[in-house]
Amino acid sequence: MEQTRQSIRVSVGDRPIDAGALVAEVARPDSGGTVLFLGTVRDHSEGKVGVTHLEYEVYASQVEPKITEIVSEAGARWPILAVAVEHRSGRVDLGEASVGVAVSCAHRADAFAAARHIIDELKQRAPIWKKEFWPGGSEWSQGS
Repeated sequence: MEQTRQSIRVSVGDRPIDAGALVAEVARPDSGGTVLFLGTVRDHSEGKVGVTHLEYEVYASQVEPKITEIVSEAGARWPILAVAVEHRSGRVDLGEASVGVAVSCAHRADAFAAARHIIDELKQRAPIWKKEFWPGGSEWSQGS
């Protein structure tokens, strides 16, 4: 059987994330499992209620290469067919997606494991900073 080449796309920018487009992008006829993770802005954080929005700052020249490195590591551990990762920069309002990770694999267990690895490592290692805003003020938060 011919080896299928992995499809990888990483994008960081200020445009809204289209969950349906991410899933469609990683769709493959040989995929038996597609996982989509969306991180969304919630109305609270530790010690804060009424969060209205977030603002993300990124190290522009380093963020996409770092996320691509993380995706490549996942591809070395799991038989990924396709991955699409998008992260927002700038203002992201309540309820909007700030990050999307879509992964397709032949089997669901691999897709779940790879997607979890990608989002967990992205939050730890990607040069992305998050500022939370609520009626009482604003504050930079730990992790992206």
